[in-house]
Amino acid sequence: MKLNGSRSSTPKHQESRSISRVSGDARRLAELHARIRACTKCVAAGYLQEARPIVAGSIRDRIAIVGQAPGAVEMTVGQPFSGRSGAELRRWLAEAGIDEDHLPYRTAITKCFPGKSAKGGGDRRPSPAEIALCGPWLEQELAILRPQVIVLLGGLAIDRFWGKVPLETAVGRSRVKDGVTYIPLPHPSGASRWLNDPGHRQLLTRALRIVRTEVRRLRKTSGREAFSAVAEHGRYKTGLHI
Repeated sequence: MKLNGSRSSTPKHQESRSISRVSGDARRLAELHARIRACTKCVAAGYLQEARPIVAGSIRDRIAIVGQAPGAVEMTVGQPFSGRSGAELRRWLAEAGIDEDHLPYRTAITKCFPGKSAKGGGDRRPSPAEIALCGPWLEQELAILRPQVIVLLGGLAIDRFWGKVPLETAVGRSRVKDGVTYIPLPHPSGASRWLNDPGHRQLLTRALRIVRTEVRRLRKTSGREAFSAVAEHGRYKTGLHI
């Protein structure tokens, strides 16, 4: 029985709506990336001398990695996680079943290289004021992307999404909130001494197992989603994008 002359929803109509939604979200994300890369708020406020916001990923990604801020190499190359920390992160991801061809969405709490720490031992931690200026960008990214899994890389990202807790109470665990699985990892920076502790290395191993479990779950569900239909129209590649 039809009410008010409305048409029944068929699989073909549902498929068309899904394709339209994905295309619209892809356009919105691309426009957001353009606005992020043009941002100079922290330069205008006097926190940075130079702005080069960095972010990478596509609307197909269902896993997002949120780090602290790009490093000096990332600023030069223009891609997130391009330096030694990035190489270590990619090794971790490979252990969790994610290869170079399927890197997840990559972003950070702040989008520009903050400079080196005045005390030495790595990059400067972005200030609360810088985090506040950059915060709306991250919120908009995640609202458009709607990832199913968010990997929290390092203390700043863990503080933002998990709460202010010691690394050893967060790494090795996961938490589901509003349908999103959050997985904390330590920062892969060589300046961090946290992983020198054998017990902490065990927590990292446990955390990567959790990531692997989520990757397998997403792969099992990928064949039942509308993305396969989108691929038939030649707009996106097939396969799991994480």
